[in-house]
Amino acid sequence: MQRAQEEVDEDAGSSGIILGSLAAAFPRTLPIMAGFLVLGISYGFLMTSRGFPVIYPLAMSALIYAGSMEFVTVDLLMSTFNPWGALMLTLMVNARHLFYGLAMLPVFRGTGRKKPYLIFGMCDETFALESADPHPAGTDKGWYLFFVTLLNQIYWVGGATLGAVLGNLANFDTKGLDFVLTAMFLVLFLEQWRQAEARVPALIGLLASLACLLVFGPDRFIIPSMVVILAIFILLDFHNQREAS
Repeated sequence: MQRAQEEVDEDAGSSGIILGSLAAAFPRTLPIMAGFLVLGISYGFLMTSRGFPVIYPLAMSALIYAGSMEFVTVDLLMSTFNPWGALMLTLMVNARHLFYGLAMLPVFRGTGRKKPYLIFGMCDETFALESADPHPAGTDKGWYLFFVTLLNQIYWVGGATLGAVLGNLANFDTKGLDFVLTAMFLVLFLEQWRQAEARVPALIGLLASLACLLVFGPDRFIIPSMVVILAIFILLDFHNQREAS
């Protein structure tokens, strides 16, 4: 009886930790929900305006789950079949995730079976939340990160599906809808700039991107920008380590 009671108490404690992590994650994702619903609905509208059925934005938002690339994929699906070009374009658009992955390696350590999904579900907004506070007081880190990632994806998939359904019911001019993601990235950058104590990394990113834009042009500057930024950060880290020693 005592052992059974201990198991019940342990299960209750685990449930409490899980629910506590969910309760902590949900209010922090509410701003993301507002943005993702608007963006997702815009994406769903855009897909249906190009003649795609509802299943396309639903499946793409759930399986690709890369907002900027999903907007780009609309034109890829309507253009000539070119897998190599699609691969290179995807690398250029999502090259920033290489830096997210490196930054989140210590954060994801110890998350167990949740880690593969945390890696899959990483996006700009999730990275911003999880890197700022990966383990709020009173939560389990793994479950908190899991719920932040899951809730954000639910918002995106729900918005895209809702937009696709509404797009089949109403016809309107979708010109300019593909710019909403750019606007959101700008807002995220300004928010990070406002909260950051050290702004040198942001300035490096801006100046390196601007220089590569001028040299390589708007269609080919993203990957060179990532390479230049990474090289500068490595050199700065090496310089700081030499000074510290």
